[in-house]
Order: sequence, then structure tokens, then C-alpha cells
Amino acid sequence: MHEIRVNLTSGGYPIRIEPASLECLGPTLRSMGARGTVALVTNSTVDRLYGAPVCRGIRKAGLSTLRLRIPEGERYKTLRTVRRLYDQFIEHRLERQSFLVALGGGVVGDVAGFAAATYLRGIPLVQVPTTLVAQVDASIGGKTGVDHPGGKNLIGAFYQPRLVFIDPGVLGTLKGREYRAGLAEVVKYGVIADGDLFSDLEKAAERILAREPDPVVRLIVRCSEIKAKVVEQDERESGVRRILNFGHTLGHALETWGGYRKYLHGEAVSIGMVSAARMALLLGLLSQEEVGRLMALLSRFGLPVSLPNFRVADILKIIAVDKKVAQGKIQFILPEHLGRVTVRGLDLKEVSALIKQLLK
Repeated sequence: MHEIRVNLTSGGYPIRIEPASLECLGPTLRSMGARGTVALVTNSTVDRLYGAPVCRGIRKAGLSTLRLRIPEGERYKTLRTVRRLYDQFIEHRLERQSFLVALGGGVVGDVAGFAAATYLRGIPLVQVPTTLVAQVDASIGGKTGVDHPGGKNLIGAFYQPRLVFIDPGVLGTLKGREYRAGLAEVVKYGVIADGDLFSDLEKAAERILAREPDPVVRLIVRCSEIKAKVVEQDERESGVRRILNFGHTLGHALETWGGYRKYLHGEAVSIGMVSAARMALLLGLLSQEEVGRLMALLSRFGLPVSLPNFRVADILKIIAVDKKVAQGKIQFILPEHLGRVTVRGLDLKEVSALIKQLLK
């Protein structure tokens, strides 16, 4: 087992990474003080695959479970879904000491996390991520929330879990497209913070695509270490944590533009990262060689690297309400080298001009 600690002023929490460990969750919850009923929020696919072993372990620990399913897909990451969870919590009389376990990918983690943050002003949350993007990124750091027709993740709260419990073995049942989409977030960490990680990904790309346990566990551990260190420095994204948004400004806009159906999150982020790297090239920050390496690695992982055809005005309208807008400027994360980025505030006119150049 690997254990990484996220140290925060509020006390922090562990990230535990251990294969074949789902049945151990129950005793772990018991040792953390869980009593009575544990609310398990998941979706139908994950519940079918992993609900039984998780619930079995919880029952063996002397706890009961309230098993709740939410619909699958980003388009259901809404306040309406959260309200349905509230209704179930109230019906089954969950108390402030009741633990909520989010078993699933990023959508489950975000929705269940927001419900935990706001029900009774906060109940204990445990993240059990089952997708690669959730294991290396979404489950760590306390970001919870839902989407709005005007943009992605516009409604939410920072609410740290008590524990992030990762079983890398569950990635074996993940659909190929979902797995590849998660690799975009892995590449992100190499670009923003660790050039050696980026080089390791280039060397082991085929083994990672084949889901060989050793390289996959190593990348989960390394990404978790990076995310933990960044969150420790900036829990609420007022400074250095903004670097984690590399590729996400345009990526989120593309998700919204596509109605959350055209692209998976990681696919949109892949396009966003390449676009940010090409912007950095135009601004004289990054070399053509490094842009080429980024595009080549993402392509090897089966991820899109080209912008679709869209009206620039439509994308700018979405970007204008992005959470990363500060004092009228959009905070773009731009790479200077593979392993180091900078934050550059650009106004809408500058962004428009750059995107138009990229579309050419």
C-alpha cells in the first residue's frame, strides 16, 4: 500500500493506494469513527461492478448501507441530481455524523461531494474513485460541484474528504475511451510540474496503454504526490493551485459547447493543452520541439489534439464566465518548458486573436 498525506490547516487526510482493497473500506470507515448507516453514492455501472464488495466490507464492519444511484454522464451533474440525493438523505434520516462514500468517477465524486458539503452543512465524505481521471485528479483536493447551462462547475464548494481510497485494480474494467481520457490529466502533471514524469510517460506509453499494473500504479502515486503538494500550498485556488487548470480553460469551454456529449473531459482537456502550448509558442514562451512532443504523446494515447470547427464568438462567450476570470482577464496556464508553466492574464481580445491564429 502507498499512502500520501495531504497536510492542511484543517488537519488533512490520507490518500491510500492499494490494489484489491475495496472490501477493506468498511473496516477503514469503522476505524475513522463511522457508526450506523453509510450512504454509498454511485451509478448503475459502477454499482454492478463494485457495489457488492464495498457493501460487503461495510456490513462486515458492523455498519449498514444506504445504496444510492445517480444517472451516468456529465449532463446529469446538476442541482436536480443533488436535490434527489437530499430527498433520500432526509427520508432515511442521515445525521451529521453519517459518512457518505462517493464510489465512481468524476461526476459521482463531484455530485456526491457537493451533497456532502451542503447537507446539514457538511457530513463526512470519503472518495473512492473508479476512473483514472478521478484517481489522479478529481478525487483529491476538495473541489465539488455541478454544472450550469452557462458553464462547467460554476456551482460548487471546496470540501475536503476525510479519505481518498484508491484501488488501481478497478481500472481493468474501465472502457478504453474513458481510460485514455484519464491519461490527459496524467500528461498534464508532467507538463506543469515534472518533466521527468513526462519523459517516463513517453518511454512507457505502450505499457500504460496496456494497463500493466506497475507503470499504472507508479503514475497514480506520482500524480497524487504532485496534486497533494499543490493543494497543501493553496487549498482554495487563490495562487499556485491555478496551474492545475492547464488545458482546462478552453477544455471546459469545449465541453460546454459540445453539450457535454461531444467530448469526455480528458479529451477536451487534451485539445485545451495543445491549444495552450501553441499559444505559448506564438507568445515566444515554448519551443516548437516541445509542442511537438506534447502533441505526439497525446496522440499516442489516442487523444484528440486538433480544434473542432466552431464560431470563436461562441467559445469566447463561454470562456467569459469561466471561474478563472479575474479582473476582466482570463487566467491562462501556459507552458514555458515541459515541467514548468506560468500564469498569464489575457483579455478577451487577446484570446480571440490567439484562437483565430490556432484555427488557421
